[in-house]
Amino acid sequence: MKILVLNCGSSSLKYQLIDMETDEVIASGKYERIGEKEAFITHKACGKKVTIEHTAMDHTEAIDFTLKQLVNPEYKVVESLDEINAIGHRLAHGGEKISESTIIDDHVIELLKECTDLAPLHNPAGIMGIEACKKVMPGKPMAGVFDTAFHQTISKDKYLYSIPYEYYEKYGIRKYGFHGTSHMYVSNRLGDILNKDIKDLKIVTCHLGQGSSVCAIKGGKSIDTSMGLTPVAGLPMVTRSGDVDPCVVTFIMKKENMTPEEADNMLNKKSGLTAVSGMVPDFREIELASYDENNERAQIAIKQFTYSIASYVAKYAVAMGGIDYIIFTGGVGENQINIRKSICEQLAFMGVNIDVNANDMRGEEKMISTSDSKVKVYVIPTNEELVIAKETERLIEK
Repeated sequence: MKILVLNCGSSSLKYQLIDMETDEVIASGKYERIGEKEAFITHKACGKKVTIEHTAMDHTEAIDFTLKQLVNPEYKVVESLDEINAIGHRLAHGGEKISESTIIDDHVIELLKECTDLAPLHNPAGIMGIEACKKVMPGKPMAGVFDTAFHQTISKDKYLYSIPYEYYEKYGIRKYGFHGTSHMYVSNRLGDILNKDIKDLKIVTCHLGQGSSVCAIKGGKSIDTSMGLTPVAGLPMVTRSGDVDPCVVTFIMKKENMTPEEADNMLNKKSGLTAVSGMVPDFREIELASYDENNERAQIAIKQFTYSIASYVAKYAVAMGGIDYIIFTGGVGENQINIRKSICEQLAFMGVNIDVNANDMRGEEKMISTSDSKVKVYVIPTNEELVIAKETERLIEK
């Protein structure tokens, strides 16, 4: 079985074609600047990587051109598109109406539209991808895998906000959490590595990247996570503010005569480490600048980031009555050696003891704590696309 995994952004399309017999990615790539004449696709297959400039004014055109690359004689991976058995879509928000991965039909599309207010940047893009696939590959079975689904096991006392209850009843305002597919994958992968049932373990997973979140996993289930109603909550991220006093927002709105849309844009795209450091929105550049003793703002930004992560890990020790394992994943978690080191050193009081030599690596699946560390620490590269493919396979075989 071959499954095409799609992750649609408002002007982008990431994709992988996966052979489910071997879990091998046989083709992958990204379409960028969809909707512009300067649109282009970067495609990898058969050991080749090509970049092709090709105007795609919408997702239908982008997906159509992407599919043509899969059968392109220069680097084709299938003889016919009929060999693609199903499509798995990464979707952001199912609200309380969709609590697990599901086969996509017209009813599911309507539910997605109803949740658009909860994910105005992500859900419309996902819907565009689904509608495009219906046009380009009519009748092909599709499944949706939701970033929020893994966190549906969080209890009401942890997901409700201390605001008038009527807003939860009227608008569904509550903590939902994100990165669920990644948190689920790396925690289950840890069980495979240890040859243990994760239902017997207390795990904190740290998905650190452009967007970052921490998750407490007990009994194999998410019991709390740092992101909230939206992905802007929790940790300070590259451009997202993370947790702030809510009245800071209303104060600035009054002073600057901001509209709600402008305030939302500030919190999502103009805040976080970029705002504190005064630098470009590139984590690697900000971290590198923090080693300059004269760049205090970059140092503060990185300290805020690592302190916030360590604080959430400690908080989740309370939530679970202890921690057995900490996992780092995501672009930053997998590759930034000193970030992992700083976080672990701040957790030394909990019995976290990092092995400096073991930690001196990037992107490997490895234990980076010492043998006598009370809490074991692992780096496990995430593979959300494989999870989406496996969920899609499971659903269509049912």
